[in-house]
Amino acid sequence: MGSAAPAVTGLALERASGHVLDLITGVLEAVDWFYDHWYVLAAAIAVPWGVSALLVRHLAERACAQRMALELTSTRYFDPSLEEIFRRGVQLARASTSQPWWAPRRAKAVQIRLRADGSSPLRYRVEGPAGGERLLSITPFGPNVAVTRARPIRDKPREHTVRAEFVLRGRPTAPLRDVPLEPDPLQPLVDAVSDLRAELGDLAEIRLDIQRAPKWVLRARRLELMGAARRRERRETQRAARWVRQDAMGLEDSLGWHLQSLVTGTGKDGSGGRRLVMPPVPRRVDADIALGKLADDDHLVRVQLLVMCASNVEGRAQARLAQLQAAFDVFGGRSRWAMRGFRLGPWRFGADQWPTQRSFERRWQLGQCQPPRANWMRLEELTGLLKPPTAHCRLPLLAGDLPSFAFRDPELLLQGIYRAPDGRRRLVATYTSETLFECAVGKAGGGKTERALAQAIGWAHAGGGLMFVDPHRDSWPRAATFLAHDHLMQKIALIDLNTAGPDPVLSSWNPLAMHHGQAPHDVVEAVTDAFASILGWDDAAAPRALTILTSSLAVLVAINQAACQAGRREDQATLFHVRSLISDPNFRGAALAAVADRLDADTRAWWRTVFPTFPPDAFGVVLNPLARLAANPVTRAFLGQPVGVYNSRAAMDDGLIVWVCPAGNGPTDRLLTALIARDLLRAVRSRRDTPEEQRRPFRLYFDELITLTGAAPETIASMFEDFRKYRVTVHGMTQLLGRLPAPVRMSLTQNASTLASTTGSKTAIEPITAEWGDKPSAGEVALLERFEHYISLTVDGRRVGPVRLTGPHLDEVFADFARPGSVAALERAARTMAGARPLGELSGTAAIQQGRISDFLVQHMPAAAAETGQSNPQRYQ
Repeated sequence: MGSAAPAVTGLALERASGHVLDLITGVLEAVDWFYDHWYVLAAAIAVPWGVSALLVRHLAERACAQRMALELTSTRYFDPSLEEIFRRGVQLARASTSQPWWAPRRAKAVQIRLRADGSSPLRYRVEGPAGGERLLSITPFGPNVAVTRARPIRDKPREHTVRAEFVLRGRPTAPLRDVPLEPDPLQPLVDAVSDLRAELGDLAEIRLDIQRAPKWVLRARRLELMGAARRRERRETQRAARWVRQDAMGLEDSLGWHLQSLVTGTGKDGSGGRRLVMPPVPRRVDADIALGKLADDDHLVRVQLLVMCASNVEGRAQARLAQLQAAFDVFGGRSRWAMRGFRLGPWRFGADQWPTQRSFERRWQLGQCQPPRANWMRLEELTGLLKPPTAHCRLPLLAGDLPSFAFRDPELLLQGIYRAPDGRRRLVATYTSETLFECAVGKAGGGKTERALAQAIGWAHAGGGLMFVDPHRDSWPRAATFLAHDHLMQKIALIDLNTAGPDPVLSSWNPLAMHHGQAPHDVVEAVTDAFASILGWDDAAAPRALTILTSSLAVLVAINQAACQAGRREDQATLFHVRSLISDPNFRGAALAAVADRLDADTRAWWRTVFPTFPPDAFGVVLNPLARLAANPVTRAFLGQPVGVYNSRAAMDDGLIVWVCPAGNGPTDRLLTALIARDLLRAVRSRRDTPEEQRRPFRLYFDELITLTGAAPETIASMFEDFRKYRVTVHGMTQLLGRLPAPVRMSLTQNASTLASTTGSKTAIEPITAEWGDKPSAGEVALLERFEHYISLTVDGRRVGPVRLTGPHLDEVFADFARPGSVAALERAARTMAGARPLGELSGTAAIQQGRISDFLVQHMPAAAAETGQSNPQRYQ
């Protein structure tokens, strides 16, 4: 028995060793077989991998085809809080998972597209799964952000295109820099594309994909980071241990150490020796420090940042990409955005080269998200990119925002010169149909009138009609050089009441003339309202004066109507015959008898029963202003002609260019200005007899609104309220908006299509900047240089600006239109068009006009009296 046990054991060992040898032999044979038939193993691995990759790609393309796009457009008052932006980020992260269960991870993402193509400074779009549309359509930003369904964008191919993918570099667990909301974090990106030129094919687009990663991916990333942190700690510990040992060895080998050993006897009996060195122990890795922003699960996303720039001009796309790269540097801190790839000498290998270009194009075209493993971020880091531009973003002015001015184009009105961020200057304009009322404010000499003249000259050369009312006359000699063209001389009229020189010539106007076919009651109302506005008459303060003047004008207008119907236009009465009608019994009796059939019964009864009861001093309030007008030889000659040449309605209908220069700012001048303003109001309102499509556009320019509104405040206010309906627009200029009467100021600011301000005092400018929400502030506007303006404009129904423009200087902008040698001919033609005659001749006509009227009345009185049974003129005396 004792010998059998060892035999059995030996046999078992022999069998076991045989099995091991057979196993080793089998493995070696299998390896040898696979070595000879390696393609079988490769096929066994490649086929399932390829099939699964094709299946994933097919499913991803199918899922990405079911995507929607929303465009977010913010107003200039959009100013979100951090909480609102954070909530938007949560919405985006949640919407990224709104895909079918079978969709691959690369298709589960929401994409933010920041695009600059010339249509807007920076278009902001959100694209994502169709199932997330309802979630993404309702934003926490409120009414200051409009969300609209966007159509797919199809770009034309450009000749030069560059691509880049950005990854996080630096500490992978460190957050990006906390960029404040003011100024807008998007400002560097907007500045980078501010000089984009659509006509050159420039295009820049940034796509940020946000994806919620699965938990197992996050855990794997954390394990990877913790392992890297431990390895790093061990390396640091080993490095520290080596330095400690080296220091100890260096100390023991030093001369001091040996001298100490000889003195103390250390080492002679072997009791001493080398010092005991305790190497440092690796410290425990703190997970919060090692993982950083990945320590918590809340609001962690993976991001993919792709950028593409294109242009038809070589070098512009590369320069644009460099600008965007510099813009992303603003977000950099301990972690930063950097372009993926590497540089070798002058060459850079990245998303533009094989093999990464194909992957970039697939993700770009299909909207798939396969971010680098380092691109983990918290929603707080993406604050600046989760919202459209805010009120704190300074947006550039593109050609699509404000059209460029073209000479002789009646659809455009010149507004100024815009200087683009790249230094290019262009003349900008607004559309004529949308520029209804304009207001320019600023100190004297700041450039208000120069800008208005440039606009008026451009409008005149485009074939438009206008009237420029300038109480100081400075504008006419400035503009004449650029209007002295043959095709314009035939339609320019100069109404100049500033008589100078030995032989002054003057135009004429009869506010009561009826040969143009006006309605009698409109003429009476216009003149009466003009007197009432400048003299402060109303039904409570001066009812008698209003009644006397109205009744007198009714008689004179009836006389003029009768004279015109009789073919005797030269026998019409003027304003000055109101005095004769009131103070001359014979003239009054003849006049009332001659036109009794043209007056209503109430008017005839008033003259017969009420007028004789007035005491003589009751007429002074009416006669005094007329006496002042008559005492001035210029106004007497201008208003004392039976057939005046000035006709504002004809100027509008015929598209004439009329320059009106009142003599000054005295009481008499203000009364004359009020008459002209009220006649304008009457003439414009009379265009109701013309179909709207046949009303010719006409522009009014009022220099020194303070002077004009002082004469006729309610009239000017009515102009800013009513003229739009009749296709007549007004451009008003004033030094102080606060000095305008309240009705004028309120109507002007309420209806202004264009609001502009040059430099001036802060107090004077504040009413304008208040209309802009104090952006820019009154202090900024006050520091403007001469001819610089801040202007808010209306284009395509929306407000643009306020934007800073340089006022157009006539000698620069219209240099090709200057005709200094033809100014004298223009002066002659303009005065001829206005029917100007020597002052003495006009004065003589005015002096004998009452005699002509009396003769006419005598000739027509018997027939009129016979028809009405009122043959005795004395009954009206």
